[in-house]
Amino acid sequence: MKSRWALIITISFLLLAILWVQTKNALASDTSGWINILPDESFKGWTRVAIPPDKALDPVSQWTLDKARRIIICEGDHGHEWLRYDRELANFILHVEWRFTKREGLKGYNSGVFVRSNAEGRVWHQAQAGAGNDGFLFGQTLLNGKLTDMKFSPKPKVNRIKPPGEWNIYEIRCEGPKITLWVNGGVSSEFAVPEALKGYLGLEAEGFRIEFRNLKLKLLPERG
Repeated sequence: MKSRWALIITISFLLLAILWVQTKNALASDTSGWINILPDESFKGWTRVAIPPDKALDPVSQWTLDKARRIIICEGDHGHEWLRYDRELANFILHVEWRFTKREGLKGYNSGVFVRSNAEGRVWHQAQAGAGNDGFLFGQTLLNGKLTDMKFSPKPKVNRIKPPGEWNIYEIRCEGPKITLWVNGGVSSEFAVPEALKGYLGLEAEGFRIEFRNLKLKLLPERG
């Protein structure tokens, strides 16, 4: 009986070790071929889009650039929207680092990073950013030509998200129909979107102050 429990405990520790295996992100593994897409202070090449898209945008922008620190700041105080990078993309890796501004007693931190969305945002796929066990993919995609809810993928088995005030690293790889999300040391979520093989990426404003930095893009070859 003791040997049986010893075996179970050993297997459990091995499984935990596997879950916590750290892998390098793509940028750290190979620094060549990356495009810096951090905007300038005018945000030329980026467009604010309301969520939902038929809602009027607040006339006041909640997005600014801290040029000295090379950080995009979203105050989160002028409505639900996303900031769209105005280049349609197919296969790529997006590297982005983000952190919420910590405020005592505040709960429900919420934002996200979009990929393979259409221009107005009716088709969208998001890597959820929050303060809990987040770092998963969900959205509204096309199946048989119809808009279909892409259900929340299972919560990651290991919570890799750092608390508000600390920087998190997301890398989202879009290649063919597959979207893969890497979070702070390991892959946390995958999903297939066979009818959304290209689209736009962007950053979400959803009522909380959040900062983004090191926005880098690596284009991958399109496969026939």
